[in-house]
Amino acid sequence: MRAVLQRVSRASVSVDGEVVGALDIAPGAAGLVALVGVTHDDTTDHATKLADNIWRLRIFDVGDGPERAAADLDAPILVISQFTLYANTAKGRRPSWDAAAPGPVAEPLVEAVVDALRTLGATVATGRFGAHMEVGLVNDGPVTLILDV
Repeated sequence: MRAVLQRVSRASVSVDGEVVGALDIAPGAAGLVALVGVTHDDTTDHATKLADNIWRLRIFDVGDGPERAAADLDAPILVISQFTLYANTAKGRRPSWDAAAPGPVAEPLVEAVVDALRTLGATVATGRFGAHMEVGLVNDGPVTLILDV
């Protein structure tokens, strides 16, 4: 599994003009957007490990002290499925999606990431799997990381 993780000061996702997921972030605080991609050999163990990495990664600067994780700050997380994270662009100008798992495989694993985050104590909003989504966010920092498990 792969995730592009962004620290944000605000974020939302809309489908057909309707907001389906948004982060409620206090002024001066931050949350996370996790774009999650699934490949063919991923399992629920990968989903659990990815969720733990997202929740415990220390990427929040709180001043003079040590950096904190979303778990330390109860930072909200917006999870959005993103099959394009497994695009192969090595040949030509047209990406290949062969490495991306098909919807029936990927959807339950993205849900497993969401469920694992909630089990860990996270407040999680989501997009809508398979829909054409419009994601709006303000990257804080900017901080953008790629996580692979």
